Amino acid sequence: MMTIRKADERGTSDFGWLDSRHTFSFGEYYDPQHMGYRTLRVINDDKIAAGGGFGTHPHRDMEIVTVVFAGALEHKDSMGSVEVLHPGEVQRMTAGTGLTHSEYNHSSTDPVHLIQIWILPERKGLRPSYEQKRFDSTNQLRLVVSPDSRDGSLKIHQDASLYVATLTDGVTVTHNLTPGRQAWLQVATGAVDLNGVKLNTGDGVAISEEKALTLKARGAASVLLFDLA
Repeated sequence: MMTIRKADERGTSDFGWLDSRHTFSFGEYYDPQHMGYRTLRVINDDKIAAGGGFGTHPHRDMEIVTVVFAGALEHKDSMGSVEVLHPGEVQRMTAGTGLTHSEYNHSSTDPVHLIQIWILPERKGLRPSYEQKRFDSTNQLRLVVSPDSRDGSLKIHQDASLYVATLTDGVTVTHNLTPGRQAWLQVATGAVDLNGVKLNTGDGVAISEEKALTLKARGAASVLLFDLA
């Protein structure tokens, strides 16, 4: 079974320097019908203008994953991490008992496009930590986040795995779901067919009771696929 969350149905925030689309309730956008999916709590599709960014702000008891698709994102946090995140790189933070961080567009001329994900942790009170790594997701579903760091992925404290794929026109990839598992697909850029269903940029799909997920790119496309308990 597949339930589509169309791009234009998402919540919006526009602050001039930030154009954000909220798949689930976030900030001033509240929709009791879209509070998350399984342990997924937030999927924010953000475009930050040159010179813009989020000032220092706190988080706690959340697994936060950021994927950049264009531009460069500068990150600083209270753990001493100072990094710049580029396309092809994935960042993972365990907020745990509490941390603060800031995120800015590293460029004075170019916008940055990112998707930030919040996943509920397996328990509260974890020790805060940070990881960042580059992955090659060209024409494959590349595992980038998992609960056991398998295949070189970043570790989160939840039974959830995230795959990223950057596909060229006509390429097909398949992911098999273990019985009882569910999934969420988010189209970051471009257009794909999912088991024959056409999806476009910004569309999301809640997936259950499917054995195999077959994705075919219609032009260049990037997707996030969550495999969830």
